[in-house]
Amino acid sequence: MLGVTSLLTGAITEADPLRFGRQSATLPSQLLHYSQDKRPVVVWNTTRRCNLHCAHCYTDSADREYPGELSTAEGLAMIEGLAEAHVPVLLLSGGEPLRHPALLDFARHARHCGMRVVISTNGTLITDETAEALADIGVSYVGISVDGRPEVHDRFRGSRGAFDASMRGIEACRQAGLKVGLRVTLTRSNMDDLPWIFDLMEERDVPRLCIYHLAPTGRGARIQDFTPTHAETRAAMDYVFGRVLAMSKAGRSPEVLTADNHSDAAYLLMFVSAHAPERVEEVRQLLRWNGGNGSGHAIASIDADGTVYADQFWRWRPLGNVREQSFTEIWDDAPPPLLTELRDRHQRLPARCQGCQYLDLCNGNFRSRADAVTGDPWGMDPLCYLSDEEVGIDATN
Repeated sequence: MLGVTSLLTGAITEADPLRFGRQSATLPSQLLHYSQDKRPVVVWNTTRRCNLHCAHCYTDSADREYPGELSTAEGLAMIEGLAEAHVPVLLLSGGEPLRHPALLDFARHARHCGMRVVISTNGTLITDETAEALADIGVSYVGISVDGRPEVHDRFRGSRGAFDASMRGIEACRQAGLKVGLRVTLTRSNMDDLPWIFDLMEERDVPRLCIYHLAPTGRGARIQDFTPTHAETRAAMDYVFGRVLAMSKAGRSPEVLTADNHSDAAYLLMFVSAHAPERVEEVRQLLRWNGGNGSGHAIASIDADGTVYADQFWRWRPLGNVREQSFTEIWDDAPPPLLTELRDRHQRLPARCQGCQYLDLCNGNFRSRADAVTGDPWGMDPLCYLSDEEVGIDATN
């Protein structure tokens, strides 16, 4: 993820991660992605079942039982294995994680094992009692998906009234003292609602907004035609960066992040160069430490049936299963070829990436998206929106 607010406003400087030795065991959560000993944040899809039917769902979930999911005992044992592997953060997702009857047990056990716990949810099932229970457990953050205005959101989610239910979930979290944020995936169907989503964040005093780029996985692959063009993406990022600075000047600095398109790192550095050139080198260093795409290194995914992936969108390339091997065995002891390639990827990337002046900030962008669209994990990520001139390539040669 790219911490837009902290980078644009100078809320985080080089000194902050250095103060903790850039060690993941001691860094606070907002600095974890600047660690030099990155351990993977694990996204665990606790269940595939979901009460909604979202247009861009990467797990292609429905409201029905799915056979073969980890039992509660298996899930608890896996959490202990993740703690032994020094996983700093466990993100509980789905489907809809609150459809799993043992979700609170999983969150509680992960906290007991020393991990930070984050929940990614549609928010519709969060009652006052649920929010209070999550707060009592010590959940660090609850991210609730919002796709746009009520009618846009309900259409994306396939359920009338979903927006109102999500808003009730947000309010329940706020009343319980939980840190809560909005999550939005940009498509051509909701890009015009981006200013409205910022307004919603400010009006409801929500402290965080994460803006995701579309990944063509699951049902997301069926709406690839709704992927924003490069020009539209640049315009959206221009708006995001400008709005963040405007909020900061007005004395408001909610945490705004982008995810799943690492061209954003280079584009943000260009923005800093144009608006605050004296900060370019500091921001460049922080972006280097952030490292761009961390699939197979700084992030991992585990499916509801225990299958391990290099990230949550690479569902056609399994790495192993925690029913057969521990996470440490899969991730560290005998990593499969895809993991070793992702961790030493530069010479495998397409020539345009290898010659890009921002490679150390982007790390070749989203390899799972390149694989999904081109059939080659080392093909070009089609969502790279940098021009040849910006990349540093002479298009005439």
